Amino acid sequence: MKRILLSINPEHVENILNGTKKYEFRKVKCKKAVNEIVIYSTAPVMKVVASVSVKKVIEGEPEKVWDITKDGAGIEKSHFDKYYEKSSCAVAYKLGKVKKFDVPVSLEEYGITRPPQSFMYLQSSKCSCQ
Repeated sequence: MKRILLSINPEHVENILNGTKKYEFRKVKCKKAVNEIVIYSTAPVMKVVASVSVKKVIEGEPEKVWDITKDGAGIEKSHFDKYYEKSSCAVAYKLGKVKKFDVPVSLEEYGITRPPQSFMYLQSSKCSCQ
């Protein structure tokens, strides 16, 4: 199983946890197939708060990806358009089962000193930046 750590804004984390955001959007697709996303909630939370399975990855022109994901995007079209305004490719991870941690944990417990800018592969307790 390949897991990645993603830094996500607390507002979007909350929407993932409550089920209104069913896709996580990125500009770059991981080279390795991903089965699980570990969620780091950015400031002010600054903790690893949950993990979520990945059902599939959707990739393509932003408008085509929006058409597929809009009903579960959890964001406004204007936010989507702004994020991808200079991109010719959009990536959407379709989220599955969410596991909210009873107690959020620090990055240090994963052996990480700072949150990833894009993503980071997690391998057991070791990580490798991407």
